[in-house]
Amino acid sequence: MYIDVVPNRNSRPAVLLREAWREGKRIRKRTIANLTDWPPEKVEALRRLLKGDKLLAADDAFAIERSLPHGHVHAVLETIGRLGLDKVISSRRCRERDLVLAMIVEQLINPCSKLAATRLWHTTTLAEELSVADADEDELYAALDWLHSRQGAIEKKLAAKHLGEGSTVLYDVSSSYYEGRTCSLVRHGHNRDRKKGRPIVVYGVMTDGDGRPVAVQVYPGNTSDSKTVPDQVQKLRERFGLTEVMLIGDRGMLTRTQIAHLREYPGLRWISALRSGEIRDLAERSDLQMSLFDQRNLAEIESTEYPGERLIACLNPYLAEERRRKREELLAATEQDLARIAREVERRTRTPLDRTQIALKVGKVIHRYKMSKHFLLEIGDGEFHWRRDEESIAQEAALDGIYVLRTNAPAESLAAPDVVRQYKSLSQVEHLFRTLKSIDLQVRPIRHHREERVRAHILLCMLAYYVEWHMRRVLSPLLYEDESLPTDRWQRDPVAPAEASRAAKSKKSRKTTTTGEPVHSFRTLLQEMATCCRNRCRVTSEAGEATFDRLSDLTSMQRRVFELLSCTQ
Repeated sequence: MYIDVVPNRNSRPAVLLREAWREGKRIRKRTIANLTDWPPEKVEALRRLLKGDKLLAADDAFAIERSLPHGHVHAVLETIGRLGLDKVISSRRCRERDLVLAMIVEQLINPCSKLAATRLWHTTTLAEELSVADADEDELYAALDWLHSRQGAIEKKLAAKHLGEGSTVLYDVSSSYYEGRTCSLVRHGHNRDRKKGRPIVVYGVMTDGDGRPVAVQVYPGNTSDSKTVPDQVQKLRERFGLTEVMLIGDRGMLTRTQIAHLREYPGLRWISALRSGEIRDLAERSDLQMSLFDQRNLAEIESTEYPGERLIACLNPYLAEERRRKREELLAATEQDLARIAREVERRTRTPLDRTQIALKVGKVIHRYKMSKHFLLEIGDGEFHWRRDEESIAQEAALDGIYVLRTNAPAESLAAPDVVRQYKSLSQVEHLFRTLKSIDLQVRPIRHHREERVRAHILLCMLAYYVEWHMRRVLSPLLYEDESLPTDRWQRDPVAPAEASRAAKSKKSRKTTTTGEPVHSFRTLLQEMATCCRNRCRVTSEAGEATFDRLSDLTSMQRRVFELLSCTQ
């Protein structure tokens, strides 16, 4: 018997089970059954059986022993290889380098403690890919110590790749709270995480003009932002060998004192901003006048208080409205609490509150909302009266929305609009800090007690962000990212509020890309890649059993991700 497929002019081919025999010189055929309605795989199984093949149930012949998520691990390792980050960490492969790379990948795909890492990387192919399956937490701590000892060489290599004479350098400082008090770096200071009473560590990150991290330095928690600047200048000049760079820092970083220090280096250019009090002084001396903004939102001014510097004054109506709204809310909140204190003073007739008691209550309110400058207070024994200082409010309102940048860069090398654009590029460092502290990398909680390991942990997180920065750039068509932002940043109005491009707005509203694929966050895209698994398969045959690894078939999204990552530079 055999299976015969007979063409049918107006219908699908007929699939027939037939037998044949010979009578003399003629071959006779007889149809036993019509198999046209059978599914193809059932027909193929019968065909193989008629040929004499031995058929087994799928479970008896083939089994999947285990399945490990692999796609996200491969995507990150592929990016690391194309960036040459492994060579930056160490030119030669060694056990410590493999452990550090494994911790970087784990920090990207599943941030956790070092002990948890040794458990969790067995749930993916990461341990196999880097041959670290037998590592324990003590070996990871030793690898962190090794990484810390190489920090200077790593930063020097990154600077050589991304910085050069005349480059723009962005620098900003942040902090993270710390559980415990055993680390010598831990101090009480300005807690940006709003964790009252928690000690912190401070760290400053240096990036190139596009926000790509190059170096990081950790300081005790009570270090002020401006005190970190001399170290960065020394690093740029002595370690990186750069004499002509543009250093950009915010007004809390590049203060008058630090700028006076920067003047000692003639090749060093800088951009910063004036504080609100300094802007008020400019207005009082008539160096800054509102008529400058009658026809435009940006004007370059001069002042004898800032010799050898260019001052670029900007007026942002959106910022002005935000400041007006916020001031009104704070004034109203302060008035509400002051009115409550006044009613309490009036009620206390039998045991009146004295001047000191009333002043303590009032002080807590006006300092809570930072509105003491806008209220006139009259405090006496058993008496309390207050009113708004309308003159002070009007003076502050007149400068709403105005900010002034200062720089020593000559106009022929950097026009005023580009000074504003350069300063606003600090937002890329702020994005770095948000990523470090969010669900992506989770620099906190800091789970180390020794100073060098805290420094190594933050360096490790910076290197993980270095990888993520490049991945985000090339995967931006699939992410909630504005693909045209790197170009638009240098072409749009430097003062007006930034707006997403039309393509970005469309992508966010439709939740799909131009090719119809779902738009992802960076975290969910990694999870999507994780569904590409490496399967350990076992096949049983007459000759015995054999095992082999087979990857899951790629989805269209996974295929697209690998296509984009192949373009990583």
